Amino acid sequence: MRSFLFALLLSLVFISSSFAAEIHLSVAASMTEAVKELVANYHKKTDDVVLLANFASSGALAKQIVQGAPADIFISASPKWMDYLVEEKLIPAEQVRTFAYNSLVLVGKPDLALSRLEDIIRLKRIAIGSPKSVPAGQYAQQALENAGLSEKVADQLIMAKDVRQALIYADRGETDGAFVYKTDALLAKEAVILLEVPQKLYDEVTYPIGPTMAGLANPQAVAFLDYLQSDEATGILKKYGFVVR
Repeated sequence: MRSFLFALLLSLVFISSSFAAEIHLSVAASMTEAVKELVANYHKKTDDVVLLANFASSGALAKQIVQGAPADIFISASPKWMDYLVEEKLIPAEQVRTFAYNSLVLVGKPDLALSRLEDIIRLKRIAIGSPKSVPAGQYAQQALENAGLSEKVADQLIMAKDVRQALIYADRGETDGAFVYKTDALLAKEAVILLEVPQKLYDEVTYPIGPTMAGLANPQAVAFLDYLQSDEATGILKKYGFVVR
């Protein structure tokens, strides 16, 4: 009987510690590879933590968090969706900081010759993340509007659920081109960077990071946030093409 009670106690301790060691991450799709490596490296240092990452468009993730999805840390590809969660009082404003920066490019078939953004009017199909929820699409739409091209190419735009889907469309040749982040373009197998979208046409691509109220109450999540500010984490981000200042 005593051995049974001891085994039961050990089981309860194991179960409770397992729950306490979970960290839920909500991460913009464009950071998938970088965050996966950050998680893998952190696991090597701390084997009693389970990091569960959810990758999607920033807008979709923010809405999921508002609806009650578990999240300790949110990494957005746009300040807009971080501000949304701050306004919903789910992330303290004073805890938000800039994690990294990126830039916008147009990728497509290698045989296409484009020298300036205005040349895209020659393309038949252009993939773009849905501006309603995808920051990359919002930046692209902003650039098109400022360049006076929004209405001219409206019928050529193919909406994608996130920036990675837009990249896939161009990489498979299903569209002539796609607006994606420079870091995404580096992952393409067939598509190449046709041109870099002039920075003056859109707001700087900024990735804010912040802990939710639940994350602040989770010591493991706070520890992982500290790790994300380390030199090792910065090196991994730069490896994948992100700019860290």
